[in-house]
Amino acid sequence: MIQELTVQDFAIISNLTIPFKEGMTVLTGETGAGKSIIIDAMGLIVGGRGSADYIRDGAERCRIEGSFFVSDNEKVATFLEDNGIESAEGQLVIQREIYRTGRNNCRINGQLVTTKTLREIGPFIVDIHGQNEHQELMQVQNHLRLLDQYAPSDVKELKEMYQEKYQKYDELKHKVTHLLNHEKEFVQRMDMLTFQYKEIETAQLVVGEEESLIEERRRLVNFQKIMDSLKKAYQYLDNEEINAVSLSGAAMTEMEQIESIDTEYAETTELLRTAYYSLQEATGRINTSLEQLEMDDERLIVIDNRLDIIRQLKRKYGETVEEVLAYFEEITQELESQLDTTTDVTKLQEQLIEMEQELQGIALKLSETRHQVAKVLEENIMSQLASLYMEQAVFEVVFTQTDLTINGIDKVEFYLSTNVGESLKPLTKIVSGGELSRIMLALKTIFSTTQSITSIVFDEVDTGVSGRVAQAIAEKIHQIGSHSQVLCITHLPQVAAIADTQYFIRKLVKDNRTQTQVSELADSERVNEIARMLSGADVTELTKEHAKELLDLAKK
Repeated sequence: MIQELTVQDFAIISNLTIPFKEGMTVLTGETGAGKSIIIDAMGLIVGGRGSADYIRDGAERCRIEGSFFVSDNEKVATFLEDNGIESAEGQLVIQREIYRTGRNNCRINGQLVTTKTLREIGPFIVDIHGQNEHQELMQVQNHLRLLDQYAPSDVKELKEMYQEKYQKYDELKHKVTHLLNHEKEFVQRMDMLTFQYKEIETAQLVVGEEESLIEERRRLVNFQKIMDSLKKAYQYLDNEEINAVSLSGAAMTEMEQIESIDTEYAETTELLRTAYYSLQEATGRINTSLEQLEMDDERLIVIDNRLDIIRQLKRKYGETVEEVLAYFEEITQELESQLDTTTDVTKLQEQLIEMEQELQGIALKLSETRHQVAKVLEENIMSQLASLYMEQAVFEVVFTQTDLTINGIDKVEFYLSTNVGESLKPLTKIVSGGELSRIMLALKTIFSTTQSITSIVFDEVDTGVSGRVAQAIAEKIHQIGSHSQVLCITHLPQVAAIADTQYFIRKLVKDNRTQTQVSELADSERVNEIARMLSGADVTELTKEHAKELLDLAKK
């Protein structure tokens, strides 16, 4: 329900805040006082078309803010979640500013949104009769959903089961369609992935192999240099003319002779001894290397070929061997999944046919049940119309069969004939204001318990009616108010008297500017206002008595 509406610099309204209550609230006052302006403001905060003409003279912008209580409204909660808008613990605050430049600033719970977003959330919180863009019942696409909401719980369970199966069917249908429509591209990609898979698999890459091969190649390429250096080193160590090993051994022997005489030379002797044995070991190792070392030209060719393969794979699939292997794992998984799909396309098509046949069966059952529910709905709505003195009216739910959709095989539209001999016409084509008002009241009486709309606004729905019809309209609006918050602009005393709360709207001049003022009426004040509505300008004691009588009757 709407808890509070704040309007600033809007038309003749300077600054106005109206708190609203549960149940039925009426807004009364003389023509031109600004009653419809308030409804226009409500229309703007749920996405109505804005214009700089709304801005009060002398102001640069107008501002409208509505605060709603929506803790029980699952549609609003889902909408906020789907649009990434923060929920405010059951509160919904919508703000809209319109500037003379044409710019609009819209916010939901403080978050900037577009007017399109306001229009999308609007039908979940406000249904303004008198502004068709906000009337859920005047939008054909809503009729099937309203019928299903009216249906018993077993119908809802059947629909939920159908929709769950339909979603799986739709996913499979898209998959099969994609495969068939993109078969050429699919085959080409599979061929490419298969080639890449085989190319990488054949290479049998090993992490670290490239580094080892590069090191081995470096040794083979530098074979001659290594051989020459080993020979020279050996000659220096073991040569008939210059023999480093023998000379170091002789030096060691001399030092050993004086080591026993003077211990001062012991450390030097040990160094020579270590050098002698180290040179002996080094000489042996160099000799072994010379005997084993041989040039392997074929191995160098093998290494070069292997490194070339690795470089080509890196150039195609990754900067490192690790990246190439990661890509290999990726295409392996894709091939496994897609090849399974490829081999099973025929099976998938067969499965799709089976699912479609099952869905058709459920959809037919759902359709049959809907037809039964529609008959009950037709009777109940015609009963409501009769109570509004439209006994000759005929209401019918017209079905059109469609292909399978998320909602089944039914397209539904509400049709109506208001007079004997007239053909049924779509509800959306009804143009008579007086008839449309009563029709909408009848429909809202039925649907208000299931629509979950927080606020229903009637903008002068009683125009052109009086007497017993006026009383019937009043009772219907109050009945709707027992399920949803109802706000009603009215000129009918019967409607005003039956309301739970009454606001009086008047126009006054302050500082040479016309302003709109709103005040809640106490019981005694309501008597005077309803008396004015009964008699016009001249309020008499008799009209006051009549007003009291209307208020007393409304309380019963």
